[in-house]
Amino acid sequence: MSFKGEHILSVSQFDRDTIQHVFNIAHQMQPYASRQKRTKVLEGAILGNLFFEPSTRTRVSFGCAFNLLGGEVRETTGMESSALSKGESLFDTARVISSYSDVIAMRHPQAGSVAEFALGSRVPVLNGGDGANEHPTQALLDLFTIERELASSGQTIDGMHIAMVGDLKFGRTVHSLSKLLKLYKNLRFTLISPQELAMPSDIVDAIQSAGHQVTVTDALEGNLNADIVYQTRIQEERFPSKEEANLYRGKFRLNQEIYTRYCKSNTVIMHPLPRDSRMEANELDNDLNLNPNLAIFRQADNGILVRMALFALTLGVEHLLTKYECAVPWYSNKHSG
Repeated sequence: MSFKGEHILSVSQFDRDTIQHVFNIAHQMQPYASRQKRTKVLEGAILGNLFFEPSTRTRVSFGCAFNLLGGEVRETTGMESSALSKGESLFDTARVISSYSDVIAMRHPQAGSVAEFALGSRVPVLNGGDGANEHPTQALLDLFTIERELASSGQTIDGMHIAMVGDLKFGRTVHSLSKLLKLYKNLRFTLISPQELAMPSDIVDAIQSAGHQVTVTDALEGNLNADIVYQTRIQEERFPSKEEANLYRGKFRLNQEIYTRYCKSNTVIMHPLPRDSRMEANELDNDLNLNPNLAIFRQADNGILVRMALFALTLGVEHLLTKYECAVPWYSNKHSG
């Protein structure tokens, strides 16, 4: 894969070599993300941050990643605040906004919409999530997190056991992550969900065709002794009604008692966030907050590094980071990690 000038629309664009290249650049971003240094490598560049579906972490993460490389961000949030609400096509929107921007990050509620938008764009487009379809940058940061977390205990992704829990039907993060993980060797997947919210069969088939072991179940008990437990929330916005989503809310809760009883002592807990902390859901209980294996906030931090890497690569400046370094003139407690 050639990155410079390219769109990042799907995890299908990546193989293990390109994934590792992204990760190598992401590691180089650590001193900038922790405010030990600054780089102005993208000074004067503009990110068009177009989020036509609610988002906090992904939207802010894209913006911060671009700012940390010295660039500026222009945002549009919500369908109602854009010309799309007046009937403008995605192609026309792309043609105009790309003339104002050097790169675009976009989220949209319809599957395939970001790829459609990219057809009209004159600059690289990064997919920030298109409906229940894909979320490639989340999958990359999840994989980056898995690699780092396992490395701390001397493990690698090859040969690991991952349990995916919750809404596997509508959870685009697990769809994209599964497609990346199948590139690795000898993995065990335990897919835990209500039967109605099971992982789509085409993804299960692809995992098995790649030679991995898959267990499909609707029971937490006895199925959490994995290296990674990846919990997801019920994707309420993908259901026909809130009442239907409520049928499944709170069915798969993980707390410290369950963790102690069923997980390994070093099982890493992940979640793409936001976790639903309402009493009727409470997917990851607050009593896990002090568990050192709760990686959800490290996961979010890693999103900055990976998105910085993708911006540098698509704009072709990954080799110029240190050339445009400068000192940080203020104190930040991020300096201390």
